[in-house]
Amino acid sequence: MTKHIAILGSTGSIGTQTLDVARAHADKLTVEVLTAGHNSQLLINQAREFKPNAVVIADESKYNEVKSALADLDIKVWTGAKAIEDVVQMNTVDTVVTAMVGYAGLSSTIKAIEAGKNIALANKETLVVAGELITKLVAKHKVRVTPVDSEHSAIFQCLVGEPDVEKLIITASGGPFRTKSFDELRTATPQQALKHPNWNMGAKITIDSATMMNKGLEVIEAHWLFGIPYEQIEVTVHPQSIIHSMVQFIDGSVKAQMGLPDMKLPIQYALSYPDRWPSDFGRINFKSQQPLTFEAPDLEKFRCLALAYEALGKGGNMPAIMNAANEVAVDAFLKGRIGFLDIAETIGKTMEQMPFVSQPTYDDYVATDRESRKFARKIVEKI
Repeated sequence: MTKHIAILGSTGSIGTQTLDVARAHADKLTVEVLTAGHNSQLLINQAREFKPNAVVIADESKYNEVKSALADLDIKVWTGAKAIEDVVQMNTVDTVVTAMVGYAGLSSTIKAIEAGKNIALANKETLVVAGELITKLVAKHKVRVTPVDSEHSAIFQCLVGEPDVEKLIITASGGPFRTKSFDELRTATPQQALKHPNWNMGAKITIDSATMMNKGLEVIEAHWLFGIPYEQIEVTVHPQSIIHSMVQFIDGSVKAQMGLPDMKLPIQYALSYPDRWPSDFGRINFKSQQPLTFEAPDLEKFRCLALAYEALGKGGNMPAIMNAANEVAVDAFLKGRIGFLDIAETIGKTMEQMPFVSQPTYDDYVATDRESRKFARKIVEKI
């Protein structure tokens, strides 16, 4: 059975790799919708190859360029954030790949769920910011959410047919600064932080990996995806990134999902589930594989992970506050305006000062995100 997919964020790292999977399985996947933020030229190239029903360029200044370049094809071209919310509701789409980065992916994911579309979830911030709301909507509209993150895909695969969970073990590479001292982190540059040892990812998620906020976001996402209390979700540093995550059961046995570091594998599984499709992805050669090692994360050196556990434990709108501050701080670091350790400092101060809402509505999430960003920007300006 052919799946008809919309890819939100088709020009980013996850989006382009999703198209690699679609290219390899053209008999099983039809690309109906492509959306991009600013990269008009790549969007044009993708549209000319895959000939989707519609494309959206969020940057309205790029609309005429995209429209003109695709004028000879029967492709609808729209622009703006509202258009992304509209296209996910199209009748020709049955699965939406949410590969937009950050808070920007929330509203379109909600619209897709409300329209009854299954979700291949790569935008972890959706569940971080509004996990309780999303969980209720998924149940109400009876849609399926399959995780694209390699760690959550691993847990998802390990849980198939297994009800009696004792704890989830999310593995972390430790990023480029795993062995660095506080003094080295104090002077770390964006260029150094962007050199991930194992994964090729977008800039924002790579910095999140360097601070280990990425693991914090994944803990919160896992809590909502799998209904597991945060006290039963553990992070273990595994520098080789061969075991993508594990599940421990009540009898003490542990299941691990393994594979070479390649995001196309979890992307494909999210789209093929409950089936598995063949692939030419690399295979582990256990005869020559280096030893697999594990260690505890340093929560003092990588304070962002501790802040994420704190936000999840507090609940309400606290994860939304944390996420907004993190996005502001990461952007400032990438632009050279603050230091690496200032990222956690900015997040911590924002979490301390922003108003707490124990049972937020959607409007509360929107207001929390807006006001938290304002506050975090003021902190950044003073650093």
